[in-house]
Amino acid sequence: MRNLLRDLRYALRQLRKSPGFAITAILTLAVGIGANVIVFGVLNALILKPLNVPQPQNLYQVVHKRHTGSGQSYLNYEDYRDRNTTFSGMAGYYGMSSAGLSTAAFSKKVWGYDVTGNYFDLLGIRPELGRFFHAADEHGPGSAPYVVLSNRLWRTQFHANHKIIGTAVDLDKHPFTVIGVAPKSFHGIDLFYWPDYWIPIVNEQQIEGWDFLSQRGYNPITAFGRLRPGVTPQQATDNLNAIASRLARQYPVADEGLAVRLIRPGLLGDFSSEVRAFLLGIMLLASLVLLAACANLASLFAARAADRGRELAIRLAIGSSRLHMLRQLLTEAVLVSIAGGAAGAFFATALLQALSRWQPFGDSPTRVLVAPDARVYLVALALSVASGLLFGLLPARQIWRTDAVQAMKSGSAQVAAFRRFSLRDLLLAVQIALCTLLVTASLVAVRGMMRSLHAPLGIQPHGATLAEMDLTMVGQNGDAAVETEHRMVEEAGRIPGVTAAGTINFPPLSGMGSSNYVYRPGTVDFRPSNSVFSPRLYSISPGYLRAAGTRLLTGRSFTWHDGKKSPRVAIVNETFARGMFGRASAIGRRFLLWGKTYEVVGVVENGKYSSLTEAPEPAAFFSLPQFAQSTATLVVRSQRPQAEIAAALQTMLSGMEPNLPFTIESWSDALGMVLFPARVATIALGIMGLLAAMLAITGIFGMAAYSVSKRMKELGIRIALGAQPLQLLRSALGRPLILLLGGSAAGLALGILASRLLAQIVYQATPRDPLVLGGVIATMALLGLLATWIPARRALRIDTVKLLRQD
Repeated sequence: MRNLLRDLRYALRQLRKSPGFAITAILTLAVGIGANVIVFGVLNALILKPLNVPQPQNLYQVVHKRHTGSGQSYLNYEDYRDRNTTFSGMAGYYGMSSAGLSTAAFSKKVWGYDVTGNYFDLLGIRPELGRFFHAADEHGPGSAPYVVLSNRLWRTQFHANHKIIGTAVDLDKHPFTVIGVAPKSFHGIDLFYWPDYWIPIVNEQQIEGWDFLSQRGYNPITAFGRLRPGVTPQQATDNLNAIASRLARQYPVADEGLAVRLIRPGLLGDFSSEVRAFLLGIMLLASLVLLAACANLASLFAARAADRGRELAIRLAIGSSRLHMLRQLLTEAVLVSIAGGAAGAFFATALLQALSRWQPFGDSPTRVLVAPDARVYLVALALSVASGLLFGLLPARQIWRTDAVQAMKSGSAQVAAFRRFSLRDLLLAVQIALCTLLVTASLVAVRGMMRSLHAPLGIQPHGATLAEMDLTMVGQNGDAAVETEHRMVEEAGRIPGVTAAGTINFPPLSGMGSSNYVYRPGTVDFRPSNSVFSPRLYSISPGYLRAAGTRLLTGRSFTWHDGKKSPRVAIVNETFARGMFGRASAIGRRFLLWGKTYEVVGVVENGKYSSLTEAPEPAAFFSLPQFAQSTATLVVRSQRPQAEIAAALQTMLSGMEPNLPFTIESWSDALGMVLFPARVATIALGIMGLLAAMLAITGIFGMAAYSVSKRMKELGIRIALGAQPLQLLRSALGRPLILLLGGSAAGLALGILASRLLAQIVYQATPRDPLVLGGVIATMALLGLLATWIPARRALRIDTVKLLRQD
């Protein structure tokens, strides 16, 4: 311990003598370690950390085997729950659903889950206040008008009032009794959603407006369960698939899609491979930032050890061991790395806590809880110590090769050694290559973002304003809702400057919507295997296509005469028309949906409906009077400023339905959710590229400044002998520039080879893009110019006479 304390005091004295070096090293490490702690904190929260429920290790979610859907019909869920022999219990839920919560004091739009009665019991959650509902409370549809509030809603809207238990609140004008409050940390098993309330699923018709519990072909239920002790996931999967086979024979309408598999809830399973690939890719790039920082510091420590060569030689000459000196250098390196790690962890913690409070999608209850825990701090400590050892051990070679006699002589040997390529040169080349790779990745992300913004969407968001609402919140369904939407479209069309207006139940790319199987005319066996495909289904009013900017290729749009007493009509997109009718004209042709015949009256262009990266999907649009929906989004197109249109819509809607909650925003802002992955990737990779550029500048500057400072006399002699400025610069800065060119070429090649990894992170990523290649070359050239500017000026301003007079 005495030796360790002595080494620590010596290291502190050395760092105090060189504050510039110490600050540079600490900040460099803070950048590298902070970036890794942030990324690992997100990775830990989303993937590595188990769900915050009791015994999460035996909790599994049931999803489809053949496709990515996770839903089951309620009737199928009941059969799985009652017939299986491998689960100790199964529960299910439907969400997220919006509802209008109203009391005597306030009215607010809230989001919640419809859950089975055993939901809380299966998860093992205890209420903070009151009680939860149970399976025994359910006695058929509408039999359990109870609501459990989230802790956040209870505190913000009800001011943590303990007397709330037993009082009645209205959800979509239906009375529900508050029976409990959930604990603060509980929000279900969906990682990103934090619901405001939970109600028994037997009361879903009061909130959703229709009864889906008796529809075996409709699959909105997320089913999950706990395995019995000793049962493996494969045994449970086989058991459920045996039940699915019997259900398919018993109910032909559900013959397809019943085969299931089990995954972990949250992001632990394979149901979210894209998110995992993105986070792992970003973690790898953050590791490269830290590696570049370590290479930078190793180069600085190697130069520092070279400058202290005479000191080290004297210590060797008076009896100090090489091992002792190596230990002291390592102590100094680890001390710097721990200080840098502490600084990086401090800023990373602040950023992670800010991310945990961030709600990225407006009023939608979406949060990413990434607050750091002990595991994150342990990783920060491990990275700090490992980094110190890494860049502290690299200069050790110099200590073992130090010749005490030669080092105490004049610096001629040093200059000769400097003329050869050394370990410092290799470190700088590696650092430049890594930085070029990260700059390449950041430019690829920017280009991917530009492509995503200009991808053909089938809509024209610019110039359109959306007003989203749910008419069930004011007790309107069916024909009453259609009449209200008709009046809204007409009133919106009278607003000065409005060129088109219409409604749709769920806008494309909103993350919501529905689909169902369609069949060719003449089909009598409506099994899913006999269907043509399952298109996206939308209910639109007349005027919507024009308001949305969706091109009508052939046929006509809807009118208000396409009502219940008229023939059922539909407008389909190109993919639907080609898949159903081939090359023949689709106008006047028919198809079957829900056992009813629809006639195609129009064909519109293809679009994007769920994500920017999806392949062309079939979609069908139905006339609002024939396909009544209470959930509505009013789309208004105008060249007037968005703020003016929003104010006019606010006045109009408040005058029509004073108690109706609604949200008004531009369509471009409403696309925030679908553009969120591309924006996150662009920001993350942009930050990585910026950090890499900073490290590249400091590394090249350090090498160039060191080159000039160690060769001042030689350069002065060259000037005295008549060397021209260009020759002088080539002699002084030739090595850093050669390393810049070589490292940049290697980094660019690595970027091209890493295109498959970048494709997991960025939309349509390709480092072979001429703009990306040109941008990387220009960026690295600019970084080289900035880094060598000051050393070049110093070399050109050498005072030969004054320099040669010095000893």
